[in-house]
Amino acid sequence: MTYFWIIIAIILIVFSLDQLIERMYRYEIKKNHKTPEKHNIAFEEVDIPGEKDTHLYGWWIPTSPDAPTLILVHGWGRNLSRMLPYIQNLHPLGYNLLAFDARNHGNSSPTKHPTVGTFTEDILAALKFISQSGWVTNETIGIVGLSVGGSAAINAASWDDRVKSVVTVGAFSHPIEVMKLEFQKRKIPDFIPWFVFGYMRLRYGFNFDNLAPINNIKQSNAKIFLVHGDQDETIPLEQGKALAEAGIHARTRMWVVHGKGHSDCNTHAHFWEKVGAFLKATLSVPERETLTVEVRK
Repeated sequence: MTYFWIIIAIILIVFSLDQLIERMYRYEIKKNHKTPEKHNIAFEEVDIPGEKDTHLYGWWIPTSPDAPTLILVHGWGRNLSRMLPYIQNLHPLGYNLLAFDARNHGNSSPTKHPTVGTFTEDILAALKFISQSGWVTNETIGIVGLSVGGSAAINAASWDDRVKSVVTVGAFSHPIEVMKLEFQKRKIPDFIPWFVFGYMRLRYGFNFDNLAPINNIKQSNAKIFLVHGDQDETIPLEQGKALAEAGIHARTRMWVVHGKGHSDCNTHAHFWEKVGAFLKATLSVPERETLTVEVRK
């Protein structure tokens, strides 16, 4: 009889942990209702093959086959319409743009446990898509990523040398640091996160250290521009500073945006000027008298 109750207790603990983890990953999946047409920018809807027979919904906004391409990556719980201000401001600079919904976001395929790892895989899928599309002769790539999208951009740049330039806004240093902060906000005792993280490693095979941008940033050959608001309560500034310290100093720079939080750095008066200057210095756009945008039907 004692063994019976031990088994029941184990089942209840596993069930409770699974429910807790499900709650950690739960958010409203918001479909896209806006497109670049809002800003009179021509675009094409694309379907990007993802991991395990999934697909990523995206927008391809071309400028020229010989121009570099910027991949735009939204943050947690958002969709590619979050990148419309970036499309509006970066499109005139002469880059091809590819924005997409990460898995379990927007109009893309679901996945049970989205993480910085799945975001990274989705960026790598976008890189492969660009390479195989035949639309560009210049395979030089930059990535602009917000929050977890920025963290995933650092990971992707460390695993694919075609990525020459990365701009992150509010990127985190380590996924465990983000989750620990969420537990602290809910006043959950410190020993519980430790137990949950161990359980997630065993049950789902999550290797948080391998997915941590702070452990990967030094492996990247890309130039990296870390943008972080000093009022960011979602991803504290200390995580951005930790990333800057971990990066190769000759290739990593940081801008602390005073008075801004997690999602409003792009409203700073000098944001687009600074981002545009960094991209110009790290991604060469061919000079031409007239930029021709051609979208296939």
